[in-house]
Amino acid sequence: MAFEYPEELKYLDSHEYVRIEGDSATIGISAFAIDQLGDIVFLELPAVGDTITKGESFGTVESVKAVEDLNAPVTGTVTECNDAMVDSPENLADDPYGDGWLIKVKVENPDDIDDAMSAKEYSAKVEGD
Repeated sequence: MAFEYPEELKYLDSHEYVRIEGDSATIGISAFAIDQLGDIVFLELPAVGDTITKGESFGTVESVKAVEDLNAPVTGTVTECNDAMVDSPENLADDPYGDGWLIKVKVENPDDIDDAMSAKEYSAKVEGD
């Protein structure tokens, strides 16, 4: 099954995506990751005001199959958490790149995403093209 990987996003090996708009980053997990996890039953996210650090865990996503760390693609301060997804994590798969975002962050250094993958690179990695 081919998944959608929006071109304007950058992707990590660990399947998080990031959308940078000015000094704001929207972070979530890819459709591929959600599919691999299966039924998502629990989501743990940082609180507004918390600092996340690039390359470090900022929360977890739990499915009936596994518990996976969420890895930060950037360093910054959490400005918003998607409480709707925390309350109903099973809805993540409905719109992972829209309503299914996880956190928004005020980014300290936009260059943090320079080593992240493009949609094409990520698609090739996970789809094996």
